[in-house]
This record gives sequence, structure tokens and C-alpha cells, in this order.
Amino acid sequence: MSIPPPPGPQQPPGSPEQPQGPYAPGPYAYQQQPYGPYPPYSPYGPYGRPAPVNGVAIGALVLGILCFVPAVGLVLGLIALAQIKKKGERGKGMAIAGSILSSVGLALWVLMLSTGSASDFWEGFRDAAKGDGTAYALAKGDCFDSPTGNLEGDAYDVDELPCSRAHDGEVFAVVTLPEGDFPGDDEVTDVADEKCYALQDGYAMDTWAVPDDADVYYFIPSEQSWRFGDREITCLFGSTEENGKLTGSLRNDATTLDTDQTTFLSATNAVDTVLYEEPEEYPEEDLAANQAWAEEVHTVLGEQIEALRGHEWPAGAERPVAALVKEMEGARKDWERAAAAKDADTFYTHYDSGYEYVDGRTTVTARKALGLDTTVPTYEEDSGGGSDSGSGGGINV
Repeated sequence: MSIPPPPGPQQPPGSPEQPQGPYAPGPYAYQQQPYGPYPPYSPYGPYGRPAPVNGVAIGALVLGILCFVPAVGLVLGLIALAQIKKKGERGKGMAIAGSILSSVGLALWVLMLSTGSASDFWEGFRDAAKGDGTAYALAKGDCFDSPTGNLEGDAYDVDELPCSRAHDGEVFAVVTLPEGDFPGDDEVTDVADEKCYALQDGYAMDTWAVPDDADVYYFIPSEQSWRFGDREITCLFGSTEENGKLTGSLRNDATTLDTDQTTFLSATNAVDTVLYEEPEEYPEEDLAANQAWAEEVHTVLGEQIEALRGHEWPAGAERPVAALVKEMEGARKDWERAAAAKDADTFYTHYDSGYEYVDGRTTVTARKALGLDTTVPTYEEDSGGGSDSGSGGGINV
């Protein structure tokens, strides 16, 4: 803004009209206007136009009201006051208000940090983020649809719906990771693999009732969600088929099964868990590792035979379960011999005999007597045979 010079001699009456304003040529470039000179720091420019509002003052006021980064708001307020004084701009009130509000906010932040209230604030922020319709809100037993229609990649929200309807996923466990720095995507994925596959049978105890196309997937924290307190791995079942859906809940545990069914499944699942831990190396490559595994199978069979024998079965299931126990006893002897085998061929002989009862006719008969699923599952060939052989995957949230 140009400041006009003090009033000078007036133009003689009758002189030709000359251009006015700061850009007029010749001696009239700073001609005094009829209504007098402007004060040096007037909020109004030539011809009554208001002076511009200082942008830094606006920023200071906004930050002061939000109280989100009070130190920045205070600094901006001081900068704005200096600029307003130098340039003659408007916004002095906003700069002062922003500085005061930021000062109060800064004092509150210091108080929160000294009393631990800041952590409570972020905890509340995280809880608010766990509202309906977010991946954070899912709990054990919930069914949902993914907006993308699949269970791989990134997910930010989900649509919860009854398990009786066709759905993309069903949550069977939630695992909380320890506090600390973000361990990295690979580490979180490894933990999810280990934990989720180990927990699936605790939710769907009758593994024969799980559809062949159902596998384990999981939601895992991303580096961004970790900063806001997300420490949860959400384990879930989903379909491996393209555009596949699950229908009906896969949950069958102590909340849905009776005592007889739970006892039977606990015993058979315990044996299956050890069988799935078969070494990746063949007996020809590492006989000692296979012998040690055979000894573990022998041991767990003994434990579960005693558990089945010690339970009082209903009249209709007593004889079928007793027949299964008898076959388990024979298999146990074969596993003991496999553990003592001197060569791979001898190991294989007892290995094959020990496996014969698994999912056989007596198992089907006992399951039928207890009201459990009787559809023998199919298994994919897998050298590791273990619990992490599925084709599922993870989703970052």
C-alpha cells in the first residue's frame, strides 16, 4: 500500500481533468483525494477498499480453537501480530485470540502428559474408531461381508450381518499382540499364521462339519493402525472359492455342543493335532525326527484313550465309542513300534498300520451315535502335513 504525501497545492479551478490513483502518470501520481489523506496503518486502502486479512492470523485462530497442536498455534499467532503491524493488514484480534487459546491448550497438554491423561485420550480415540462397521469392531462369532468381496489386501470397514445369511467371513478368535514398536508386516503375519491355525479347532471342534472350501484368513494391524493402538489379530474363516460365500455359522464348541460331543471331539482333535505335526523330512532323510514324532503320537493316544474310557457315555454311544477305543489301542502299539524302527522300511510298515483307524468306519459310527457330522473330510497332499498348510491369507487394517 502506498502512503500519499502531505497535501500540496490544489489544482487550479478549470484545469483539465487528470487521471487519479497511484498509477497515474506525471505530477498527479499521488494526488490527494478530496476526503483527505490516509493514516499510515489504516485498515482501509484507497477508495475505501478494506485491507486484506492476514492468513497466518486465521491459521493461528483455527489451531487455537482446535487445540490440536497448541505450540504451533501460539507461534503462528506471534508471527501474525508482527506481520500485521508491518503490513497494515487486518486480523489482529484473531491472532491474539489464537495465541491465547493455544497458550491454554499448551498448558492443558502439559497437564495431561504429567498426569497420564494423554494416554486415556488416545485410548478413547481408539475405542471410538472401533465403532460399528469397522474391522476393529469384529468379535468372536461375528459374520460379515467385505466391501471388496474378498479376504485379501487392505480393509478399512466391513458390513456385519447374521451368520444365517451368505457372508464372506466368520470370526473365530481375536489375538492381542504385546505393546511396543511395530514388529513389521512379516512378523505379524507369522504370528497370525501360528495363532489362527492353532485356534481354529477350538471354535469349530467338529472339523468334519467345516466345508472343504473354508480356510483360515485374518485381519492384521498395519503400521498405520498400530500407531493408534491397534494390537489385534482377528482370525476368521472364509471361502477359498472365487466369489465364494459361507452360509450358516461354523461354530461348534462348548456353547453349542453337549458334554458327550465335547469330550469325544476334544480327544480326537488332540490326536489329530499331533498327527498334523509330522516332520517335513521323510524317514529316509531323517529317521530320528520321525521316530520322535511317532513317540509323541504314541503318548497322546494313550492320554486320549484314558479320557474316552473315563467318560460315561449315553446308551446309544457306549458300544460305538468302545469299538473306536479298541482300534486306537491297536494303533498305539503300531506307533510305539514305529518309534523304535531301525530303518525307514520298518517305520513305514507300522506308520501305515497306525494310520488305518483314523477317519475309518468305527470313527464314523461313533460320530453318528453322538449326533456329529459323518462326512469324512478330504485332505490335500502336504509334505509338512501341519496346521499352517492352508491357502488362506491376511488382510491389513
